[in-house]
Amino acid sequence: MSDFLQLAGRRIALFGVANRKSVAFHVGRVLQDAGAEVVYVVRSSARQASVAKLVGEAPVYVCDVEHQDQIDALAAKLATDFDGFHGLVHSIAFAAYDERGMRPFHETSREQLLRTFDVSCFSLMALANAMKDQLARDASVVTISISTTRMASENYGFMAPVKAALDSSLAFLAKSFSQFSEVRFNAVAPGLLKTSASAGIPGYVDSYLYAERATLRGRAVATEEVANAVAFLLSPRSSGMNAQRLVIDAGMEVNYFDPRLVKPAVDALPRE
Repeated sequence: MSDFLQLAGRRIALFGVANRKSVAFHVGRVLQDAGAEVVYVVRSSARQASVAKLVGEAPVYVCDVEHQDQIDALAAKLATDFDGFHGLVHSIAFAAYDERGMRPFHETSREQLLRTFDVSCFSLMALANAMKDQLARDASVVTISISTTRMASENYGFMAPVKAALDSSLAFLAKSFSQFSEVRFNAVAPGLLKTSASAGIPGYVDSYLYAERATLRGRAVATEEVANAVAFLLSPRSSGMNAQRLVIDAGMEVNYFDPRLVKPAVDALPRE
């Protein structure tokens, strides 16, 4: 039972580490602790240098997923350097906010939405397609979504519809890959986390503190908890799961009417 997840010796391509607070960094650490071989892929040469200092002897490759030629070159390089992968983690998200900051959703520009979709959603499809011949027949592909795309948080804006598209793509990727393999596509969908990327969202800290109070346990979701769920979905222990979202929100979605939330709101109402 020492290797319950059966990840020892399995090779995983991990996309999206930016720094120590990244979900992908925590995923890599959990995987390495479980004995997996992790191959890191980051966006730029500058990030390659900084991430290399964090991950020890693990290889770090560069690929900016906005450019198909880089995706193709990466796939060719990985095919030369390795004899296949048992899993792929897509922890890539980018919101094309402009210099004016957050605006009403209906003012979202075509350029903003399409670029955000390209990086945050289409990249999963592009990477899966480019690496399809390198993925083991029973490989597992895991992406990082969000706990809900139905909560219209204005400061998250057009990113939520893009994440909804990412969630939908799981079913279609799983279906199309099923024609020639048993590769699985799933998502881990966490509640609000403390990451460097989220810190750049206007008003995020207030939302994070509210979300923490809304959890059943009164404690926010930890990035390590998300990483553990990713490791599970990558492992053979989750072999029956395909085209699914695994929500990690500490029960927040069932707790919006908790007295700790309701009473302060009611007390703040104007009295006649």
